[in-house]
Amino acid sequence: MKERLQKLISAAGIVSRRKAEEWIAEGRVRVNGKVVNELGSKADGRRDKITVDGKPLVMPEPVYYLFNKPKGVLTTLADPQQRRTIMDYLGRIRERIYPVGRLDLNTEGLLLLTNDGTLTHGLEHPSSEVEKEYEIRIKAPVGERILQAFRDGVALADGMTAPATVEAAEWDAKTGTTTIYLTIHEGRNRQIRRMCEHFGLRVHNLKRVRYAGLTLQGVKRGSYRKLTPTEVEELYACIRT
Repeated sequence: MKERLQKLISAAGIVSRRKAEEWIAEGRVRVNGKVVNELGSKADGRRDKITVDGKPLVMPEPVYYLFNKPKGVLTTLADPQQRRTIMDYLGRIRERIYPVGRLDLNTEGLLLLTNDGTLTHGLEHPSSEVEKEYEIRIKAPVGERILQAFRDGVALADGMTAPATVEAAEWDAKTGTTTIYLTIHEGRNRQIRRMCEHFGLRVHNLKRVRYAGLTLQGVKRGSYRKLTPTEVEELYACIRT
């Protein structure tokens, strides 16, 4: 898959993306022997021959991690306001990796991270319809009318949501909480929270418990593990582009 040159150079661990942009503009980067000095230019890091100052660009081996993100942690590599980010937990990982999709600040759970741009693009593409299951806890009873609306689709400001799967809805009278397991395949911003807000429901806690065939089993909050080769193959099998 072709990606922006500055992103490839940064992913190779040579310099920051901003510095890579300067090198491109200065004509120090070649793709298949030709100087490329336009910042919008793209190349395939695995197939194209990319050189910087005449030296071949060596792309790192692809790595894949599953991270159990805690609540109150930003899904970003750095934050100018010095808030906690996922990198506060992933500092021991030597490769430069990026999240596949996002979890908002107050959503916890399963987050996939990799330096494999082809896999990332494929999983994030709407046509792949990768399933994401969430555990939702709401401080109120939730009736069948609302659950059926989740199954049918909810009219949000940016359009009707695709039908969701409701696996369970359990009411706990002691805590006054309804726990719902909801599976979607879209990637809209704050989609689950907005679906609940549409019916006046306040989400007490939101946790992603499954991404495609991956679950949080054996991974404690704030911890991570490498994916197995079989799991990577299964993720590639989800891609339809």
